[in-house]
Amino acid sequence: MKCVDDFRLTFGTREYVPIIVGGMGVDISTAELALEAARLGGIGHISDAMVTDVSDRRFDTSFVKDKTRLYRYNIHNSDKSEVKFHLGAIAEATRRHVGATMEAKQGDGLIFVNCMEKLTMNAPRETLQVRMASALDAGVDGITLSAGLHLGSFALIADHPRFRDAKLGIIISSVRALQLFLRKNARLDRLPDFIVVEGPLAGGHLGFGMDWAQHDLATIVHEVHQYLLQEHLTIPVIAAGGIFTGSDAVSFLETGSAAVQVATRFTVTHECGLPADVKQEYFRASEADIEVNTISPTGYPMRMLKNSPAIGDGIRPNCESYGYLLDGNGHCAYISAYNRELALHPDGKNLSVKDKTCLCTQMRNFRCWTCGHNTYRLKDTTRRTPEGGYVLLSAEHVFRDYQYSKDGDIAPAPAA
Repeated sequence: MKCVDDFRLTFGTREYVPIIVGGMGVDISTAELALEAARLGGIGHISDAMVTDVSDRRFDTSFVKDKTRLYRYNIHNSDKSEVKFHLGAIAEATRRHVGATMEAKQGDGLIFVNCMEKLTMNAPRETLQVRMASALDAGVDGITLSAGLHLGSFALIADHPRFRDAKLGIIISSVRALQLFLRKNARLDRLPDFIVVEGPLAGGHLGFGMDWAQHDLATIVHEVHQYLLQEHLTIPVIAAGGIFTGSDAVSFLETGSAAVQVATRFTVTHECGLPADVKQEYFRASEADIEVNTISPTGYPMRMLKNSPAIGDGIRPNCESYGYLLDGNGHCAYISAYNRELALHPDGKNLSVKDKTCLCTQMRNFRCWTCGHNTYRLKDTTRRTPEGGYVLLSAEHVFRDYQYSKDGDIAPAPAA
């Protein structure tokens, strides 16, 4: 039986271990986690979700404080159309975060930035353009466009000097999405360098409706392969979502996938940005503790732990500080839901909003515990401590387990 290390992901003349650690925001996929993947010869992602806040925490900048001060007058106003991001601040924060990561890179692997296109930021086109261009300026090896497919995203950076140099990829969940993207971008004469096909068992936002369980990753990957073959296109296809063991990965590599993208097992590593107590929640979770709900203001279903503190919370919208999900008119579905509940409870006490959540604030505070379907299996990848908790793993341990394991095995956690 083969293992993942028997295969290689090829970009041009360069070969890589075909393991990509997926991008998890907000700073859950830390620079440290991405750097380990690259050091080991694979590909790691950092996320640009809420990059100004990430910069403030990592580099002691004051982007969030400055934005809050600027729009303080608007905090109690339901109309958020005036609340805008300063494009220069986004650019500087991105260059700091990406640049510092690239400067620290070692090994033969690559660092990509995961760019969530559903972060519309009250100026969808302008902010997306700055985020991508600034990441390229800072020397990132590649960009993965995720969380919604902006069909014109490539065109936004077509004039950038690194447009044909950096690796540019897209995440899709259907052949139709791929067809639309390729058709829209045909005039640019610039194909994606890779296509991540994300199935219904992935963590966080899903590219499916609430009928997600009726879909299957292997089927979608096969359909994508067939379409590319039919169109005589050679683009690496990356399978993602629910790939929990090295043997799971091999099943996709043997059928034509160029690599796999994995994330769930890295959430309980030392390098992951989740707080230690939240990592223990992931370990403790049973299959019944995981749900797909519609509380995200983006409109996409989202998988998370049922006991996430964000669910049902009724905090005041914090758009003046954050506002990453404001659409081009300054609207967010959570604002409407919050105002509805506030009208029913004018004193503002004990407010609970069941149908939506303030995703910016909750993700920034690690209170929205998004996860993959197989999170309930994490406890089987480690051992218990005498106190009853679970031992955290290193990113290298998990990466090497994917790389070398066979027969569905999972390497035991190293001895204390």
